[in-house]
Amino acid sequence: MAKERKRRQPADAPPPGDDDEGRDHRREKKPRKERPDPVLPSQIKNKDKRKEVHAKLKREKKAQKRKLARERGQAAQRAVELGEQPPEKLVPRTIENTREPDETVCRPDDQELFAGNDADEFNAVLKQQTTPKVLITTCRFNSGRGPAFIEELMQVIPNSCYVKRGTYELKKIVEYANHRDFTSLVVVHTNRREPDALLIINLPAGPTAHFKLSKLILRKDIKNHGNPTSHKPELVLNNFTTRLGHRVGRMIQSLFPQDPNFRGRRVVTFHNQRDYIFFRHHRRYIFEMKENKIASKDKKAKTSESKSQPEKQVICRLQECGPRFTLKLLTLQHGTFDTKNGEYEWVHKMYHQICCHTKVVIIQLPWDYTSLFLPFSPSKNLSLLAPCSSRLL
Repeated sequence: MAKERKRRQPADAPPPGDDDEGRDHRREKKPRKERPDPVLPSQIKNKDKRKEVHAKLKREKKAQKRKLARERGQAAQRAVELGEQPPEKLVPRTIENTREPDETVCRPDDQELFAGNDADEFNAVLKQQTTPKVLITTCRFNSGRGPAFIEELMQVIPNSCYVKRGTYELKKIVEYANHRDFTSLVVVHTNRREPDALLIINLPAGPTAHFKLSKLILRKDIKNHGNPTSHKPELVLNNFTTRLGHRVGRMIQSLFPQDPNFRGRRVVTFHNQRDYIFFRHHRRYIFEMKENKIASKDKKAKTSESKSQPEKQVICRLQECGPRFTLKLLTLQHGTFDTKNGEYEWVHKMYHQICCHTKVVIIQLPWDYTSLFLPFSPSKNLSLLAPCSSRLL
């Protein structure tokens, strides 16, 4: 047999019986590695893996939301059973309920405002002393969906007519409309074969409002649309509460007759929300009889009475005629359209939209009839006024 070779040990090694220290050293556990932060889906380069992680996070968030809602409902139910005051319902934070209060909101008892209405430019039309007569024209180069939009706009506004612009300047069109006793002038501007702006000029002495037009949907693109009738429409204006909003609302109101035919059940709506004016045109109210299934209160009962019983119910709905579009006020100018010597009552500036998130930019900004609210330096103000309306020349 071969001799077993003895393992060589270092000189400073402990004797064979004194190896407790080495055992203790081996028994010591290594420190656990700290878990890295969860990876965001946007940090994952693989598209399929990123979609999978995003869907998982979305499901977890939705489940957590349902769990909290269930707990709140159970807590409220226990409080009612015990005769205690249930906890208050949570109110979601929105732009509307977190907005700063505005000092320019009109009050019903504002005598100064009503006295100003009797002396403004729209008084004759709104008091039915003059019948509104609207002239609709376009920019110099009109194509694409512009003609179709003008045709539908003429069906919305009663007593309106279309005049081809040609190569005439806008000041010549204003003189032409004044000589023929028109009360308002509407200019539809087209850019890249798409209507993108609307200019409303009150005649004979102004004011002039320049709107940005967006999200235009014509009648043929609206599902289950109806055809408008020749009845005078009922006008609905919502949320024009401030002084500037009150003035813009009266300008829009002066385009329509003040004696609507309610038999025709035709409604035109201008709804202002967060400085955007949403336009809708509905033909009539439609009353239908539909069966409404009402589930029984006792869901566990298996009798025939516990099954859902069809009941007839009268349902009222509106049939939309179109067009459908959104307006945003850019400038409000004294007098008729004038880019060189015109005096502006109000000009939209991006500064307010960036800095004042909790305030309405257009309809609820403080302003004055005689002075223009300009927070910028004079050198920058001059560059802001001219380009606002020059695109409609």
